[in-house]
Amino acid sequence: MLDGKVKSKLDERLDRFNELDAKLADPSVGSDPQIGDYMRERGTLAKSMETYRDYLAVLQELTDNQEIAADVNQDAELRELAAMEIPDLTEKVVALEAEIIDMILGQGADNNRNAILEIRAGTGGEEAALFAGDLYRMYQNYANARGWKFDTMSMSQSERGGFKEVIVSVEGENVFRDLRMEGGGHRVQRVPETETQGRVHTSAATVAVMPEAEEYEVEIKPEDLQISIQCSGGPGGQSVNTTQSSVRIIHVPTGITVFMQEEKSQHKNKAKGMRVLRSRLYELKKAEEDAKRAAERRGQTGSGDRSERIRTYNFPQDRCTDHRLQKNFALGDIMEGKLDKLITELVEYAKQEDLKV
Repeated sequence: MLDGKVKSKLDERLDRFNELDAKLADPSVGSDPQIGDYMRERGTLAKSMETYRDYLAVLQELTDNQEIAADVNQDAELRELAAMEIPDLTEKVVALEAEIIDMILGQGADNNRNAILEIRAGTGGEEAALFAGDLYRMYQNYANARGWKFDTMSMSQSERGGFKEVIVSVEGENVFRDLRMEGGGHRVQRVPETETQGRVHTSAATVAVMPEAEEYEVEIKPEDLQISIQCSGGPGGQSVNTTQSSVRIIHVPTGITVFMQEEKSQHKNKAKGMRVLRSRLYELKKAEEDAKRAAERRGQTGSGDRSERIRTYNFPQDRCTDHRLQKNFALGDIMEGKLDKLITELVEYAKQEDLKV
């Protein structure tokens, strides 16, 4: 059975869901300027609350059958029928509890969403940028193995082919559930290509993982945007393709800025930029609603300093250490994108952490 703390949280959400239903059923709500917010909030809660309602109904049916089966004053045939149904009902309750924990608690409501993945070089100069490139390829290989779509939306390359910053869209089943715990500081210890004396250097990169929001979930007012367009230039400042236009979008109320230049069409760059902006605003909205999410987001988008880390990739010792799991993994497999075992353990770790909130 769900423990009291978890059930209390779910009951609060169900009360809010019922309250929203009542508001939207009221004819006068049509003139309420917040009707859009009510509909978006209800849409976010709908699937999880339907599951919780099913759980409560089956749990009540199980309780009733248990009481009938144990009541010696009941008809013997009725008691037998009730007892026969108990194993099946118990199995349903257990299955629904597992679904609730996976889908509802903490970040569970976002589990089935696609994700926007942002990788940035941190402390360490060119070596940090090369490491960011290694992380990019690691996630690309993992996505390919999972059958996910991995689309590079924006990149800023370093002189040696690494990434100062790269933004990726990942689409597929349970993408956010499986990637959410990748957000944070990643530290690498190895001898850089530029090191002539064989000394081990420590560098860092940060990864942010955001659930991709649907258009109806985040209202973006046109008057809140500053959009500038310019032609992308080639080497030496020469324009090599005047049809390839970069787009910079600034969301004035929050100061969030998105820059896109990968597509040849300014309209495609703008569309991609709006997807990233929408996801950042969705993440910000969720953070404001939940103090835990706020703390997690700050952890994901830290300064890139060497001390901020969730994982260390130690090349001299051929091991990868995840500091939350306090466990080592084979470095070669991890860098090749063979992340299944690591991700599976992190999904379970995240589930247990969510239950503490």
